[in-house]
Amino acid sequence: MLTLASPSQIPDQTGRTIVITGANSGIGRAAAAALAAKGARVVLAARDQEKGRAAAAAMNGEVEVRPLDLASLASIRDFAAAMNGAVDVLINNAGTMTDSLQHTADGFEIQFGVNHLGHFALTNLLLDRVTSRVVTVSSTTHRSARIDFDDLQWEKRAYKAFGAYGQSKLANLLFTAELQRRLTAAGSPVIATSAHPGWASTGFRITSGNRIIDALAAISTPLLAHGPDGGALPTLLAAVGDVPGGAFAGPSRFGGVRGPAAVGQPSAEAMNPDTATRLWEISERLTETRFPLAPGSVSPDPATGVSGV
Repeated sequence: MLTLASPSQIPDQTGRTIVITGANSGIGRAAAAALAAKGARVVLAARDQEKGRAAAAAMNGEVEVRPLDLASLASIRDFAAAMNGAVDVLINNAGTMTDSLQHTADGFEIQFGVNHLGHFALTNLLLDRVTSRVVTVSSTTHRSARIDFDDLQWEKRAYKAFGAYGQSKLANLLFTAELQRRLTAAGSPVIATSAHPGWASTGFRITSGNRIIDALAAISTPLLAHGPDGGALPTLLAAVGDVPGGAFAGPSRFGGVRGPAAVGQPSAEAMNPDTATRLWEISERLTETRFPLAPGSVSPDPATGVSGV
């Protein structure tokens, strides 16, 4: 399955456990509902437990809600410690956008802290239990972004909300590329993939800091964008489709705005190995988490011949 036009096309997920962050609304909720309907045990990792429970109650299948605040490393550690057993797929879906400089509980610029560092820490803390795939949701805004290693937290520059958001979404893709490299080096069967929803009307309000852009987006999004179900298709393709490690899924029509999900190409900067390695090393220091597998540490099971984490 290299393209996906409907959630009904995804294969049966019975017996699998899938953790998805930020699944109480938008494309995360749509993806979670589709996976649960196909038989997966879906864990909604949500900051707002009341909203999470309301979302779970509206889904068919085995769905549970667990607390996770990606703006707090303590919360991330608690969530990871409480997850028992295998996690077949981890979907790093949650995201935040703000029009002013704000910080996480650990002092990180909030968009970089939640969208990248929070998911970076969560992945490393859960990876020894992941059996199949790590999916990270990015955005087309990564194409105009850059990583400013001299000022990752916007301490020296005038804050530009859309620039900070783009940096966090570029970081998502660099993280995916470096994670895949490390998984391959460890001999792991787990793959890292990524996705972007295109132009989706999900209730996620664009706050660029420019009132004209924000007003135009608010008017045009309901008219031109696809809904949460359409926006979730790339996530579903990246999570359970027949795609290779490092794949970047997104809508296939109108320049990647909407339509069936297919594998596309991120920007050249998103695949820069030097940038990816440098970002990984800095992210390890900031989150105090490490990739849990050593190179060549995963060997085939003598009974099956299949490698496992």
